[in-house]
This record gives sequence, structure tokens and C-alpha cells, in this order.
Amino acid sequence: MTIFTKIIKGEIPSYKIAENEHFYAFLDIFPLVKGHTLIVPKTETDKFFDVSDELMREWLVFAKPIAQAIEAVIPCNRVGVSVVGLEVPHAHMHLIPINSADDMNFSRSKLKLSVEEFKDIQSLITAKLPA
Repeated sequence: MTIFTKIIKGEIPSYKIAENEHFYAFLDIFPLVKGHTLIVPKTETDKFFDVSDELMREWLVFAKPIAQAIEAVIPCNRVGVSVVGLEVPHAHMHLIPINSADDMNFSRSKLKLSVEEFKDIQSLITAKLPA
């Protein structure tokens, strides 16, 4: 069982942004920038391109309003999408508010945010999601 499955099951706490029957979105606790969000399928699949075609389509549709909400509340030029997948053997997508390509440089130091900062970011993003 991966750390992401434990997060989905509530065994490890997270700052949930959105969830449906197939996906779970939550704030990255080691963000590159404020608002950095992960989206994971609820079914464990190691590699991103090993998920089914149907799940791949649904993933992007699920991600779209989250990216729009992030862009609405985090000062940025756009929301970038990254699929690296080396850290955890569970396919995942990063939604990262960016102003330059360097904002998506995973070798950069990660931010250290307080619980209050995470909760504030979570509230701002979730408030902008469709009901």
C-alpha cells in the first residue's frame, strides 16, 4: 500500500481539495510553491501511462476545475501540470501555480508552511470549486 493510498483512506492526514469516486486531490505537504496540489487515482497504478484510457480522460476533467480554482486564488501566470512519478510508486499529477518554468523545478528547495498556511490555502482553493 502506497503513502497515497493511506492518505486516500484517511490513515494519514491531508489537506483535501477535492474527491470523487476515482480521484483524490490534496495539497502537497512539500510544495514547490503555495497552492501546489497533487491528484491521485484511488486505484494504485505505478506509472501514469499505465492507467486506462477512460481514467486518463476523467483525470483531466477532474483536474480542470481544481486548476482553475488554484489560478483564481494564488497569484500566478498559469497552473502548470507535471507528471514525474519517481517519488511514490502511485501515479500522480502535480498542479503547480507558475510564473516561470523554474517554478516547476523539482530540484529546488521545498517550502515549509505552517498548518495555518496550509489550511488557509485549502480554504481559498476549495471555496472557488463548483458546488
